[in-house]
Amino acid sequence: MRRYATEITEELTGERVHLKGWVQKRRDLGGLIFIDLRDRSGVMQVVFNPEVSEAALETAERIRSEYVISVTGEVLQRDPSQYNDNIETGKIEVLVDEVEVLSKADTPPFQIMDESIAEDIRLKYRYLDLRKPKLQNILKLRHQLNRSIRNFLDNETFIDIETPVLSKSTPEGARDYLVPSRVHEGEFYALPQSPQIYKQLLMLSGMERYYQIVKCFRDEDLRADRQPEFTQVDIEMSFTDQEQMIELNERMIKQVMKDVKGVDIKTPLPRMTYAQAMAEYGVDKPDTRFELKLNDLSDFSRSVDFKVFRSAVENGGMVKAIVVKGEESRFSRKDIDKLETYVKTYGAKGLAWLKVKEDDLNGPIAKFFSEDNQKEFYETLSLENGDLILFVADTEKVVHASLGNLRNKLAKDLDLIPEGQFNFLWVTDWPLFEYDEEAGRYFAAHHPFTSPRVEDLGKLETAPEEVIANAYDIVLNGYELGGGSVRIHDAETQEKMFRALGFTDAERDEQFGFLLEAFKYGAPPHGGIAYGFDRFVMLLAGTDNIRDVIAFPKTASASDLMMNAPSRVSGEQLKELHIEVDIEE
Repeated sequence: MRRYATEITEELTGERVHLKGWVQKRRDLGGLIFIDLRDRSGVMQVVFNPEVSEAALETAERIRSEYVISVTGEVLQRDPSQYNDNIETGKIEVLVDEVEVLSKADTPPFQIMDESIAEDIRLKYRYLDLRKPKLQNILKLRHQLNRSIRNFLDNETFIDIETPVLSKSTPEGARDYLVPSRVHEGEFYALPQSPQIYKQLLMLSGMERYYQIVKCFRDEDLRADRQPEFTQVDIEMSFTDQEQMIELNERMIKQVMKDVKGVDIKTPLPRMTYAQAMAEYGVDKPDTRFELKLNDLSDFSRSVDFKVFRSAVENGGMVKAIVVKGEESRFSRKDIDKLETYVKTYGAKGLAWLKVKEDDLNGPIAKFFSEDNQKEFYETLSLENGDLILFVADTEKVVHASLGNLRNKLAKDLDLIPEGQFNFLWVTDWPLFEYDEEAGRYFAAHHPFTSPRVEDLGKLETAPEEVIANAYDIVLNGYELGGGSVRIHDAETQEKMFRALGFTDAERDEQFGFLLEAFKYGAPPHGGIAYGFDRFVMLLAGTDNIRDVIAFPKTASASDLMMNAPSRVSGEQLKELHIEVDIEE
């Protein structure tokens, strides 16, 4: 019977075993040939000795890297001087008496274990890239996380229900991927950005507890933690409220972290309002593994004779600063100029700075601080010698985006982030709406089915900017891990929500009439949450690239280099779909 490499231990010394796998490395020592045989569990060294089998040695002489072979032989203890601590099986080896070449291999375009290969080459030959133990271990972790989540939800009486992939295009969120209908000329399906409406309809159907680990699709600009198709853990529950949803999810997180990482997470998890997150961290997904909080100096800046600060505040903006404790000597003027260039990508007009040296303020703006200003400044920020202070003065949006992202960059540059630490955090009390100045209207901050707080119902149409959502996000180490809310469950409130979002009655009925119709027949209070499963795996695996945790990912331009997709299709296929493509060659 075949065994995996790491199933063979010292306890099997003297026994005959059978292995199959790929040749990772071959070494010919003149009379003896050593091969590192790799399977999905790890590596085993196998030895070919003419005194055991000349036939096996002759075959081994023809074997090359990435050949697929089958070997049988006796397990031997290695001499202690030959132990290999880099592999799990480094104290033993297999002396081969039988070998069979199952498949020959051309010389691969890159060495499998070479970590310096450009990503586009790795993705073109993804099936070779996936032979790396690192990526195989990530896929195993992905499987473990999937299994743990399913086990928890099964035990909580949730039912796994599939929802359609061919659905209806809706206007909220990112762009839809559209699928033309051959049967219905000129009409299109959309691939789901989320099963949001379907899971609400399941609650109206009386299923009460639903979950699904499901593929979703968004045609949006990509980055390191986004893909055009992604996997979502979708959870919905009837007769619930925010506290019950948070408590359920904390128990799930506690279990999966123990199952997958062997880590005990203390619950209840910390909570923070959206307003506090923005005020102290500048972002709605704070990384709480390190300090570097934002300090509001807007009131203080009114007394400083520095026009940039004062005008920003007088025009309705703000001044905030980050204090980098004890690190001023690490930042030259050139280094600070680079930081200024960085914050300008987030809309900042500049980056003011000061250093504390020998109990004195140094820097281009130090001259604007009177003696009284300096005393108040030192007390407000608890300044000490060696501190570097970085300021941005602008609109609230620009200040938070600039300093919030600068905070994360500084933490990475200064190695302030502890390894192996998992900081979960709930962010609550979100605004229900976001105003888009270009579009001249409000958009749903989460989605148009999120309920407002009961006390804010009256403001839906009169003061939408003041309405707080009954919503909650779960954050892990500075990434949004999941987002959820208690949903609107009555037609009247849902219609008010659509009006606040600028829908005409005709648009409302065309796009969501079926949902409003369903509400007429008895809808339970319900709520849910959706986790970015790929992102969860990414964080547990300790990588910052989501493509590492997906078996066959797309590039940053949404291309599949291995399958050469997307690609042109034949004119006959387009004709069947009633589509003409007008592209200049």
